[in-house]
Amino acid sequence: MAAKARTSYRCTECGADHAKWQGKCDACSAWNTLAEEIVARAAPAKSARRASGASGFAQGGSVLSTPRLRDVAGTESHRLRTGLAEFDFVLGGGVVPGSMVLVGGEPGIGKSTILLQVAARLEAAGHAALYVSGEESPLQVKLRADRLGGGSLDVSLLGETNLESILATAESLRPAVMMVDSIQTVFTTDLEGAPGNVGQVRECAARLMRFAKESGTAVFVVGHVTKGGGIAGPKTLEHIVDTVLYFEGESTLDHRLLRATKNRFGSVDEIGVFRMSSDGLIPVENPSALFLGDRADTTSSGSAVTALMEGSRPVLLEIQALAAKAGYGTPQRVSTGFDGRRLALLLAVLDKRAGLSFAQLDVFLNVVGGVQVGEPAADLAVAAALASSVYDRALPRDAIFVGELGLGGEIRVVSQVDRRLAEAEKMGMRTAFVAGRGLPRRATKSLKVVGVADLTALLRELFT
Repeated sequence: MAAKARTSYRCTECGADHAKWQGKCDACSAWNTLAEEIVARAAPAKSARRASGASGFAQGGSVLSTPRLRDVAGTESHRLRTGLAEFDFVLGGGVVPGSMVLVGGEPGIGKSTILLQVAARLEAAGHAALYVSGEESPLQVKLRADRLGGGSLDVSLLGETNLESILATAESLRPAVMMVDSIQTVFTTDLEGAPGNVGQVRECAARLMRFAKESGTAVFVVGHVTKGGGIAGPKTLEHIVDTVLYFEGESTLDHRLLRATKNRFGSVDEIGVFRMSSDGLIPVENPSALFLGDRADTTSSGSAVTALMEGSRPVLLEIQALAAKAGYGTPQRVSTGFDGRRLALLLAVLDKRAGLSFAQLDVFLNVVGGVQVGEPAADLAVAAALASSVYDRALPRDAIFVGELGLGGEIRVVSQVDRRLAEAEKMGMRTAFVAGRGLPRRATKSLKVVGVADLTALLRELFT
């Protein structure tokens, strides 16, 4: 008879184990951080291990074969195409059978909508899909399916939160893809904790992962996010799954970004752009045209365009800056979509190396489109936009700025300049300002490339 699994309580802050629940962790003194989790079997006592010698550590195990990697047979599984080009692109070419994908994002961003669309596309392609809804009633899911259309009504629906019932149903149906919405509502009867706590989330995710690997069913799991933007639950949840996707975007905008922060079957930091409509999320084939589509014909001062690499895709973005006389004693520094500490660094460089003082000016910086800029290639565009606002002189509308700004005012080379400039040329840009040592290897037909060595040389080219 198998021994009954016992439970322990682990601190989510420091990881210390406790035999029973208590309000305060004895190790780190944090309050209300103990979460229940399953412990399969107690480890043998140290005295027993010492008595049996080194062989005591192998008790209960068996000797397994260890083939050479060259002798491992098999082929890569055929990916399932969803028909949503941007979704397949972010995943690395399609859904991998037997994989587990975690989808996170703010409430109302479109997680349930995109998964129902994916399930409908796969069902229409002949791949059985099971949609498990733990948050919405079957009627609510049906109303969304009526709005989406496109075969959504053919998807099998299961309204259940008990993990054992979900796995038994999936084992019986053997779907190609299973969507679980969401992992915070699923619970197992082996744990006494409420659904959504650390122990429940970790155990349910581990069993779903084991089911995916053994059955070949691709499992998509929706995860809620915390105030800090991370997925709620233990950090091990992101380590367990094969792929982590984040939905980003402003609620006031009609487009959404799907970003892969982890992908065992493709590139990380790839983004897919979708436009929210009454028929669901529609893939956007040309993100650069979307982000630059609202630029006015007569560009005002403080606007510059840069090219960022989002994974393997170059994307053109507009950066807007406004420097105005401060109305209070301490000037404001407000940035949206750009790191505030990086902005403070660039302001200091402009002050020290170019003589542009912002000590009495409020500075506002905005990356148009709700995109978060994470690479230093946008430094040159930020500096040009700030200088343009101070001088109140517009930059050339068809110019692009690509480069990293050093503390000495020098402009440094960034990676994949050729691909960035090729995207700029395709979008109709005529002039590109890059680092003097980062000129492209191939000549461009309609794009004039200007190499600038430092910040002073850039301002001389633009304003004199």
